[in-house]
Amino acid sequence: MIEPAVQELENLVTTMRRDLHQIPELGLQEEKTAAYIRKKLEAFGITETYEVIGTGTIAVLRGVQPGKTLAYRSDIDALPVTEETGYAFASKTPGKMHACGHDGHMATLLGFAAYLSRHPEKIQGVIVLIFQPAEEGPGGAKLILETGILQKLGVEEIVGLHVFPEFPAGTIACRKGGMMARNGEVTIKIKGKSAHGAQPQQGSDAILAAGAVITGLHSIISRNISPLDSAILTFGKITGGEMMNIIAKDVQLEGTMRAFRDEVYHELTHRVELIATQIAAGYGCTAEVIFNHMYRVVDNDPAMVAALEKVAAGHYVETPPYMLAEDFSLYQTVLPGLFFFLGIRNDAKGYTAPLHSGHLKFDEDSLLLGVQTYVDLIPALNAAADKPAQ
Repeated sequence: MIEPAVQELENLVTTMRRDLHQIPELGLQEEKTAAYIRKKLEAFGITETYEVIGTGTIAVLRGVQPGKTLAYRSDIDALPVTEETGYAFASKTPGKMHACGHDGHMATLLGFAAYLSRHPEKIQGVIVLIFQPAEEGPGGAKLILETGILQKLGVEEIVGLHVFPEFPAGTIACRKGGMMARNGEVTIKIKGKSAHGAQPQQGSDAILAAGAVITGLHSIISRNISPLDSAILTFGKITGGEMMNIIAKDVQLEGTMRAFRDEVYHELTHRVELIATQIAAGYGCTAEVIFNHMYRVVDNDPAMVAALEKVAAGHYVETPPYMLAEDFSLYQTVLPGLFFFLGIRNDAKGYTAPLHSGHLKFDEDSLLLGVQTYVDLIPALNAAADKPAQ
């Protein structure tokens, strides 16, 4: 149920989302976005703010009622995607778009800030608002944690949301424990020896080795990982070779790997390196395997999820786990955290495009449920702290 004080924010939230949608910027380059956020916070009368990692902004609101120090986080970066929505307020920067809905996340958190500035009596303890750069990469959550500011502010728990087109508008979806996967990037550089294509015996074919490596690596999921565990290994890019009649001396494979348990993720990395190097050697080549270990499992605190289930009663559903990844998980390595999906799907309007699509569309009134949920979580999360241990 959207309370009147939140419903009154509809025009403001809509305007902010559309303003931000037009100025998409990539990670750690969000200068216009940061300036917009800071100007809005100032207009709301929020004076305790901190600039972090260049384009990041943290705002603090202190209540007169006792309570926890709760953080709420929005990511602010966009993607290198060409927009194809046909919006009148479409991206003004060719080749860049808020295709992951971060414009909606920012508008929701700014709407929450506006609500709290108008209703300070609703604040229990301290509310910390995090406008975080570079979720899509290289991982702004890690950079913010490294500044130590959350520890200095005494943050006890953290909350975040993500618009999600797989659930209908008006829906809140979450689950206890693992909800989104751990992920990493893998690059394999295969080096062979060039020769004339008509004299292959004089060379070592890196393309042939690469094909065998890809085939061999895909046996890891079926033969080295338990069928009861979830894991993904996908190679989405391959480059190499010089000309059609030259035995290729260099090939590079680039892929992603994901799992829900650290043990499975570590087994993946071990097997990828072992199998790639051994297969390449069998073709007279070498393989250098480079890992970029990125985000951890989004692991929701059970007590916080229970609080969300209560405040979202009537429109709460339990989501299945997804192999998508999210750097909110890095906050959860040091703080109890709650991350949930905010449904934005509208089949009647054709708003069904997935995240990271140039066609992603949603109505801003979906965001008001996000604002309301943020508001309702303040007393719910504080009440959870008052319960005696079982």
